[in-house]
Amino acid sequence: MAHPHSLHESVGILGISGGSLLLLVNDYASSPVKDFIPHTALGILLLIIAVLLAYAGICRSLSHAQLFSSVCLTVSALWCGSGLVHILVGQGVLQPSELRASLVPGLAAFTLALLVIGGVAIAVKKAVLFLIAFCISLACAHQIAGLSAVGFGQSATAANYLLVCLVGVYFGFGRLLSIITHGKVEPPGTGLKKKSELETEQNQCSDAVSVCLVMHLLSASVLACPLLGVVPRLSVGHVPWLWTAGVFQLGMCVLFYRAMDTLAATFYGFTAILRFAEGYSALLSFYSIQPFSPVPFPAVFSVLFSILAVFSCQKSLVEGLYQLFFAAYCIAIAAQPQGFFQGGTQGVQGAIFVLSASMLLITTFNMVSTTMIPTGQGCFKALVGRIQGLTLRAHDEELHAPRLGYSKYADAEVLGHACSVLAAFAVTATVGDRNPLSVLVLPWVVVAGGGLQLLCGSVAFARGKTFESTVFTLYGVMWAVWGLTRYWRPLILISFLLDAVGSLPYGYDIGVTIIFGLVSFYCFLAHIFNSSFQSPQMPLGKPLVKLSGVGGGADVCPHVPARKASSVQQIAEIMKNGGICGMPTDTVYVLVAACNRPDAVIKAYKVKKQAEDRPMSLWISSIKQLEPVRHLLSPLLLDFMEAAWPSSISMVILRGPWMDTFGLGDAAKHIGTPQSIAIRNPDCSVATHLINMVGPIAVTSANPTGEADTTHHNQVYAKLGKKVDGVLCDGPSPENIASTVVDCTKIETGHIGFFRVGLIPKSKVLQIFEEVQMRHRHGQTNPAFEDDVHPSDIQRDKSFVMEDAAESGRGSGNSTPSTVALEQSPVLRN
Repeated sequence: MAHPHSLHESVGILGISGGSLLLLVNDYASSPVKDFIPHTALGILLLIIAVLLAYAGICRSLSHAQLFSSVCLTVSALWCGSGLVHILVGQGVLQPSELRASLVPGLAAFTLALLVIGGVAIAVKKAVLFLIAFCISLACAHQIAGLSAVGFGQSATAANYLLVCLVGVYFGFGRLLSIITHGKVEPPGTGLKKKSELETEQNQCSDAVSVCLVMHLLSASVLACPLLGVVPRLSVGHVPWLWTAGVFQLGMCVLFYRAMDTLAATFYGFTAILRFAEGYSALLSFYSIQPFSPVPFPAVFSVLFSILAVFSCQKSLVEGLYQLFFAAYCIAIAAQPQGFFQGGTQGVQGAIFVLSASMLLITTFNMVSTTMIPTGQGCFKALVGRIQGLTLRAHDEELHAPRLGYSKYADAEVLGHACSVLAAFAVTATVGDRNPLSVLVLPWVVVAGGGLQLLCGSVAFARGKTFESTVFTLYGVMWAVWGLTRYWRPLILISFLLDAVGSLPYGYDIGVTIIFGLVSFYCFLAHIFNSSFQSPQMPLGKPLVKLSGVGGGADVCPHVPARKASSVQQIAEIMKNGGICGMPTDTVYVLVAACNRPDAVIKAYKVKKQAEDRPMSLWISSIKQLEPVRHLLSPLLLDFMEAAWPSSISMVILRGPWMDTFGLGDAAKHIGTPQSIAIRNPDCSVATHLINMVGPIAVTSANPTGEADTTHHNQVYAKLGKKVDGVLCDGPSPENIASTVVDCTKIETGHIGFFRVGLIPKSKVLQIFEEVQMRHRHGQTNPAFEDDVHPSDIQRDKSFVMEDAAESGRGSGNSTPSTVALEQSPVLRN
């Protein structure tokens, strides 16, 4: 059967084929005098295909097909950047004579990048990916030759794209055919990857690292080309390449947070800021503005890069040394007033180009090969092991537990506080008599302080960290407004009010800003240190005010992911020891206690402050848990239970001595009413697995009486506080509607009623009941209960049916159940 993610692979391959066909036709049909496809149309079409390839690449990245993802995302960035350049030419922003200087730096970078990826692909026997990467690399090289000598290389470029198109169409349609036929028809060479092959690729988001390294190659090529004389100067035609690199690195930053890699996410968030600053500087040349780079914030940025490089050595020594070159790059920016336009900065970028190519080869090869190129992994750990008092923290997914949000992401506090440092020190730069746009403040404040702070706020919100999310979002809005308006100077409300009345002391706002920047720097350092080392820990201080709910104090009950069997086992142990826990179900979250722990049932009842008209209910994992008491229950009722469960149907049945077998003791009075009790078998694998472990459970909604239902695990602790001993976390509830409550107290008379119609429609319940009754009227009972059913009982049931044939008691109410006569209840189909 076809792999479910192979559709994305087909889309990616066919997208590459479509783009290649577009460029193939344009190259073959164009002449040195006139282009076959106008620049604007060509650029828009390339952008559309680039978005499609980026989608396919990210989807395959999440499914761990990493080499294919690297190819898709790299080609997507290539066509995105070149498409934007073509649009600028088509709109008259660039002259046709400037097309060569604008395209060559980007094409050179992708020529080398795809050549490296293609080489790795052939080394690990990925023939299709090798052909695609190698041919597009040759096409880029021939396109550079064609731009340098008119009419030269155009046919060779088209020939390379023709080969890519043919291979892609065959492979892509072969995959689609395999999916459509469920693997019955599979053209040769298009076989789907086996599970064992998938497991050989490392699940460390290495494809995102490869893509980010390609973006480093791209930006370094753009900045180093003026130094080498390949292009005359940095111009507006290079902005699409630089900003494409920045956007892709921001996207990979999010993937790193999803992969629980805080250090990588922070590093590539930093480099994305550099890409936008470089692009902004190039954009100023269009307005004939000479950029000026003040000293403070590039120097601060170099300090942040240096600290990050030291901590990144715990992943690999090579990665830490590589990041130090970006610290040197920032020092070069600070040392020269014109920043990116001067030789020293461009020379450092030339070194970064060479290092990025080497890192791309190492990372891509180690990503897919069982033979690893040594990168110095373990050196940092060995060094720390020799230092007394330092203990490294284990880096796994549990580092960022509990996950209280709707998705899995790592903490973003490190990047958030670092962006506050950058923005704060950027504010201290004085414009003087210069053009405000010429001073490189906007990219640092708007991108670092605004855009990335909003990104950190989104990640914090996804983790359910409401306070952190609010803070980072407010910071982002504040820095963005300041950077865009250029007149909101003070950063604190007091400063703003004093400035409004003209009473702001000289230098007060700058002093407050520097203090804010230093505090943010300490928070950055503390978070990156505490996330790396188990002990010691840099103090952040105790909370001045403790609030109820998650995060309100240091002691929070265990919040464990429901998808893990070990988590369910942990909650089961808590319940066996008399604890009460929040649990997801097929409807809303509930509060549960083990029936064989009467003290826990009483505790749950008191926590809820249960109203007498809303008693607790009894839940079981299957009808087999009623086996010890089946002789005390009606065969008709048991048949109805077996037909209706598992589902979101609660059945109210008569109380009886059968309840004594569950070990409730004196706590039995808190379940149900003196006359009846609600019992249910939920249609939720997590809930049934937990009940299998602890036995039947007493259940009530996980909210104080009178409040709305709890639809997220984050609300369980927020509503019930420290009275809860544990929470199984499964994100938002699948349904916001409660269960359907059916009155079965008079089921032997042929009637059922409805106390509440919830998730399961009334017609569906009636249909199930009618079918069960139909079997009983024909003497067909459940084989498990044949020993308990006598002919007289069957005759008695039939007499009840005849007596009630004329009744039509169908109705509904809140407290008085509606009844349904058997002979007159139609068989309603959903």
